[in-house]
Amino acid sequence: MSASILIIDDSATIRERIASTLASLDLFSRFYQAEDGLDGFKQLLAYPVDLVLCDLEMPRIDGFKFLSMMQARPELIGIPTIILTGVNDQGSKIRGLGHGASDYITKPFDPEELIARVKVHLKIKQLQDDLRRSNELLLDLSITDYLTGLFNRRYFMESLSREMTRSERSNHPLSLIIMDIDHFKQVNDRFGHTKGDHVLQEVAKRISGELRSYDIAARFGGEEFIVILPESDVNDATVVAERIRTSIQDLVFDGLLSELTITISLGVCEKSMLPQISEDAFINAADDALYRAKLYGRNRVELSCCDTSP
Repeated sequence: MSASILIIDDSATIRERIASTLASLDLFSRFYQAEDGLDGFKQLLAYPVDLVLCDLEMPRIDGFKFLSMMQARPELIGIPTIILTGVNDQGSKIRGLGHGASDYITKPFDPEELIARVKVHLKIKQLQDDLRRSNELLLDLSITDYLTGLFNRRYFMESLSREMTRSERSNHPLSLIIMDIDHFKQVNDRFGHTKGDHVLQEVAKRISGELRSYDIAARFGGEEFIVILPESDVNDATVVAERIRTSIQDLVFDGLLSELTITISLGVCEKSMLPQISEDAFINAADDALYRAKLYGRNRVELSCCDTSP
């Protein structure tokens, strides 16, 4: 297994006994040790840990304070922590569980009990991690266009509403680029939809490659794409649009598509601060600029003043 454990106890003898007991079962590939809560917390922040065994009574920072520090860090809350106590005091055990501990073991511990409890909580952790990964995958699927890997239209609209609100609150610029592949129907008619899908995927990669990490690119429908550019005025957005246009024009395909040249038309709009406009009006203003780009010969960028009222 590739799991790791952190053992916190002010007794080096107890730490080594726990480590040797668990090492014989091949449960963990990495063992970390700390002599008090402060050292343990530092190691917890420095290394990936799947399970913690922590004494309650320690110098500097005791087990209760350590548990409270873990609870204050959201990224650490899911790590199961078994408290070790040499005091057979029900109140201390309940207090430890109330501070976020998953379980407790009384010292001197029975090796078989230790192994059994560790196995249970390690299994729970693995199941929780699997569930979290599944939920993350479902979230990705719900907001991602299956073909291109860009965001889908629903997520784009949610993001646009959020970014427009932020722009209005901060009085910072916000721009849109809407783009459409020129004569894409001819690609599908000539080469088939499978090759057409490949073209869409390559175009999506080129678009993403010209953006910042916080820009939001989505497939808006068919061969149409749209990009939100926070903190960008119309001049910034025009530069990005020209980079995208040039990058896609330079696309080189192989095989049956080796003689294919793809171009794209783009419309750019900066959100006006006054009057306020709706999401639909903002998109329509950029779409009007895209229409002019198509009308004036394609493979070009056209701008909109974006002063359309809702």
